[in-house]
Amino acid sequence: MKVCIIAEGCYPYVVGGVSSWIHSMIRSFPNVEFSLVAVVSNRKVRGRFLYELPENLTSVTEVYLQDPDWNLHKKLGSYPRLHLKSREWEALRTLMMEDTPDWEGVFRLFWNGKFSIDRLLMSYEFYQIVRAFYMKRYSTLAFTDFLWTMRSVYLSLFVAMQCKPPEADVYHCIATGYSGVIGSLAKAARPNAALLVSEHGIYTREREEEIIKAKWVKGIYKDIWIEQFRKMSRCAYAYADTVTSLFLQAKQMQAELGCPPEKIIVTPNGIDASAFESIPQKAADDPFVNVGAFVRVTPMKDIKTMISAFYYAHKQNPMLKLWIMGPDEDAAYVAECYQLIDTLRAENIVFTGPIKTAEYIGRMDMTLLTSISEGQPLTILESYAARKPAIATNVGNCAGLICGETDDFGAAGIVAPVLNVTQISEAILKLADDPELRRRMGEAGYRRLISRFQLEDMIDAYDSIYGSLARVGAAAAQGR
Repeated sequence: MKVCIIAEGCYPYVVGGVSSWIHSMIRSFPNVEFSLVAVVSNRKVRGRFLYELPENLTSVTEVYLQDPDWNLHKKLGSYPRLHLKSREWEALRTLMMEDTPDWEGVFRLFWNGKFSIDRLLMSYEFYQIVRAFYMKRYSTLAFTDFLWTMRSVYLSLFVAMQCKPPEADVYHCIATGYSGVIGSLAKAARPNAALLVSEHGIYTREREEEIIKAKWVKGIYKDIWIEQFRKMSRCAYAYADTVTSLFLQAKQMQAELGCPPEKIIVTPNGIDASAFESIPQKAADDPFVNVGAFVRVTPMKDIKTMISAFYYAHKQNPMLKLWIMGPDEDAAYVAECYQLIDTLRAENIVFTGPIKTAEYIGRMDMTLLTSISEGQPLTILESYAARKPAIATNVGNCAGLICGETDDFGAAGIVAPVLNVTQISEAILKLADDPELRRRMGEAGYRRLISRFQLEDMIDAYDSIYGSLARVGAAAAQGR
């Protein structure tokens, strides 16, 4: 069987989280031939892989969303003037102006055509479509700003749709968004293949939160970007044969966003608990109460709230120490975090950069996650594998992992509201002051992990899904 994984902004450039999940999946199916389409922002990360790629991952195709096509001009010479046929013009019009675009028509244009995206965005046809959209809904705005915004909105999408993924029996998109559109296009072009979409976080909701907070887009233009991402997610849901979610509430959200409920299967995350059996433990002479945050340093993880909450806890217990362990993915945000530490004159906060979780997590007394959006965090499951309690904000499935949904093991940590510095600080102090409570909660977490969130359970679920999707493709081939 051949499986093409299509992922955006993670594997193999980023360590942890979804990247770890993808790496684990590929390694867990040694008899499956995998290929990878890696969607990233630009060429700066080209080939900078942070994982040793498994032997059964036979190819990596990189897609640069913000990449101009100047390099193609060098290879192919100047493109001829773009002339869209009436049906192609109409397909692009629906993409911009309709709630349900003619994705088939758009896909045919990009799958079969060889043209410059620059030429398309600067064409009179594209201008006409933008003008019509402007007159219908946004005529009070400055047209020049509107035109260039629409070119920005569609540049990345058009780049994504020029990707031609390797042939596969199953296309497995790890999110909707750009990867979901690429997978949908591959499915449309190769009807004998099957399409699987797996969402760890709900892509549409995450992009909406990012855009609302973003400074680079303002006013009504935020709504235009958000609506575009919603269309892209609905496209992936429509073309998918199967959609997986990590927990029941996520399934309900997917249905609300337009995914047919009968397509959705709940497949919880799983980790290899045995990998944490012989990990380094806290030194007997370590005087600190160590709080470990295994996170990417990005606004979505809300590190600034984490720092503030720890600062107030540390004022009451000077023996607390915060370890922020993970890659710095947003230089401007990282600078803001260091500025906050300087302003507060906070102490006992360490940024380690990228690390191997198993080498540090056993030395922690608790773990901390202050995200404003999550799915079903692997870092909480890893905390449980090390028998450590977790403090987490009430996003995604964090409350379900900590409090339990199908067992009576008891609380395995403390849940706090998003952005609530006071309650997060109080949770840190509560666990810091009670070693026996930490022990009990850590044991409850371990039992919960073993009962429901083991890697072998997740692999069995995906083995069944891959098998059923391969049969769908085979049946389609016989029927043609």
